[in-house]
Amino acid sequence: MLSVVEGIFIAVAIIESILGVLGNGLIALVFFIDCVRNKLSILGFILIGLAISRICLIWLIIMDGLMHILSPDTYYSSNQIEYINYMWVIINHSSICFATSLNIFYFLKIANFSHYIFLWWKMRISRILLLLKGFLLISLVVTLPQVIKIFNDNKMKNRNTTWQFNTNKNEYLYQELLINLGVIFFLTLSLITSFLLIISLWRHNRKMQLNATGFRDPSTEAHVKAMKVLISFIILFILYFVGYALEISYFIVLENKLLLILGMTTSAIYPWGHSFILILGNNKLKQTSLQVLQQFKCCGKGGNLKEKWMF
Repeated sequence: MLSVVEGIFIAVAIIESILGVLGNGLIALVFFIDCVRNKLSILGFILIGLAISRICLIWLIIMDGLMHILSPDTYYSSNQIEYINYMWVIINHSSICFATSLNIFYFLKIANFSHYIFLWWKMRISRILLLLKGFLLISLVVTLPQVIKIFNDNKMKNRNTTWQFNTNKNEYLYQELLINLGVIFFLTLSLITSFLLIISLWRHNRKMQLNATGFRDPSTEAHVKAMKVLISFIILFILYFVGYALEISYFIVLENKLLLILGMTTSAIYPWGHSFILILGNNKLKQTSLQVLQQFKCCGKGGNLKEKWMF
């Protein structure tokens, strides 16, 4: 039987999943239509891949958490946990890779550094993003066999197909580290480029303030807005891994349902929260979202009128 607090956290997690699907669905739809009408751009490809992977990630987080909490016996006594972990590795790695690609894209497009390495990267942005996809493929090729080996070893220990958590803490942490080596690589790369971009924007903003002529510079406002978006992204990114750490702690510490639910709720903040930050930070997405909301208002107000015209 779930407590009131656990029920509240589950309700919050479900609301987060709905918001995440709506936000990321809007991003994917807008840029997919844009790609159909025009040539597929690098940014469009990244955002479509990021939105789709995040929709899958949100549902996987919620589905896995609810099955853990509501039906643990069925969850552990079947092959569902094995299949979910395979899907988790693929979707989680893909989502982090697309997020890193987006950060690097903005870094190379917006940042202003005079170093020759940065200028060399800036001229080869498409190749660098293609290289990241190669790293994603290598990461999956290395990680998936490791996950398969973990489950096969566990089945051999138990002499049946029932999955049980019977490894010690050190072994479990070591396994998690091996599984997430690719994620750690992308996370490190993403944070480095985000901080470098923040430094570049801060330097530009400071320079514009020193040369201020008494009126508000639109360029300065745009750079301040970009810094706020990046800082928000970093905070959400860290929250995602804090939530993941809480879910891991569920297995290491005493199996506390509230700890698992809290981890699930915290992890789900990043995929839906960052999608709304992207919508507010992109004029095309912002205008489209306002148009959609306006259409809903019009439909709500004009529902009776429409019915009259139908008859």
